[in-house]
Amino acid sequence: MIDDEILAGIEAVLMISDSTVSANELATALGLDEDTVTDAIAELKADYDGRDGSRQRGFELRLVAGGFRIFSRGDYHEIVKDFLTSGQSAKLSQAALETLAVIAYRQPISRPRIAAIRGVSVDGVIRTLLLRGLIVEAGKEATTSALLYTTTHQFLDALGMNSIDDLPEIAPYLPEDSDVAELGADNSEVLATADDEMSDLDDEMSRVDD
Repeated sequence: MIDDEILAGIEAVLMISDSTVSANELATALGLDEDTVTDAIAELKADYDGRDGSRQRGFELRLVAGGFRIFSRGDYHEIVKDFLTSGQSAKLSQAALETLAVIAYRQPISRPRIAAIRGVSVDGVIRTLLLRGLIVEAGKEATTSALLYTTTHQFLDALGMNSIDDLPEIAPYLPEDSDVAELGADNSEVLATADDEMSDLDDEMSRVDD
């Protein structure tokens, strides 16, 4: 049995990460050896899957691309999809609208670059936009292999546009790709100079909800 503190520590790291975390990264973060981390991961996975008498959780622990990550369990995909696309989630949040704007102006763009521009994690809103059919995966970034995202025809239809060229002129207020790598969590004010222009864009984007 692995100590509860170790299990909780691994869970804490996995819950806040918007990408997979390797056993080595977990070991370094918690000051443990990789064998202990591997055993702990196996114990957590068994617990989440309902083995040994525990209750199966609505989420699961998966090994993806050489790292570990917590996902909602596939059995509940339809429930999650319905929640994200109807009822209280029918309208896009401000965070989703801002993320959609960044993708529209900087496409194709990867999730890490979007997060760097916005200064916050965008993992959840990316999933929402994908489920709403407003963005789509479009290959991988050559240098990092990170997934790239672009807007869809549904996005254009929702805004009543023929092409991305019809978007308002705001792109100059977004940082260039060469600058994005230098942005961190303290740089969320990058878009502050475009407040007036963003408010106009938000008016346009809000039509997606209608």
